[in-house]
Amino acid sequence: MKPKVVLGQVLLYLLFATVIGVFSRWPSYVALAPNHAIIKLSFSHHGKPVSECRQASAAELASLPPNMRAPIRCPRERSPVKVELDVDGVAAYRHIAMPSGLSKDGASAVYHRLTVPAGTHRIAVRLNDDARRDGFVHVREAAITLEPAQILVIDFDSEKGGITLQ
Repeated sequence: MKPKVVLGQVLLYLLFATVIGVFSRWPSYVALAPNHAIIKLSFSHHGKPVSECRQASAAELASLPPNMRAPIRCPRERSPVKVELDVDGVAAYRHIAMPSGLSKDGASAVYHRLTVPAGTHRIAVRLNDDARRDGFVHVREAAITLEPAQILVIDFDSEKGGITLQ
């Protein structure tokens, strides 16, 4: 190879290494401001069926193929999940999560991240997973003390009694 070609390659490699070195240190990135904490509302939950199961009439059963003649007809569609989060008495998040799936029979997923100053906060979480009921079915209120850089996860687990704060 010619010396000019080798020198050109060396200069380009040095330029490339310099660009990588500069952008690996600048601009500086701070994931979380000092003296702040994070509240994460994150869950996936199946809402209740939109209506009750019903007894199929004899005429309905006769019109169906033999392999589809179940006497009790239950809807597949699930209720949307309505969730509200208040921090210190102020509305922080309001959302209606629609059920997933083509038949709207899957889980509703919710994720929201909120940065708050460290310290004691009054948290109120309300959830309604039943379209047939007004108001909120699950409610959880608590006073939480958050340390700087702490992450509070708000989840919904029906086996643990509903809304959990971890």
